[in-house]
Amino acid sequence: MTQFDGVHAALAQTLETKGYVELTPVQLAVLEPGAMAADLLVSAQTGSGKTVAFGMTMAAQLLGEAQRFGAADSPRALIIAPTRE
Repeated sequence: MTQFDGVHAALAQTLETKGYVELTPVQLAVLEPGAMAADLLVSAQTGSGKTVAFGMTMAAQLLGEAQRFGAADSPRALIIAPTRE
């Protein structure tokens, strides 16, 4: 078991490369089995890791077995997020 169980391998590798050592509470919450492949409404403080959490929930479906995205001929996901940042 690693600190990134449930995260697509390509994303887990990138997180490790970027120096992440553990997931935040919001990231752990979106990896719960009931959250996978569901529409999510996430509300948490700035800096809580929401953006990465959204990527985690979509990575397996969008990447499949690939390690990188190929060229897209249409949008693959929609995230609507008001932000102050």
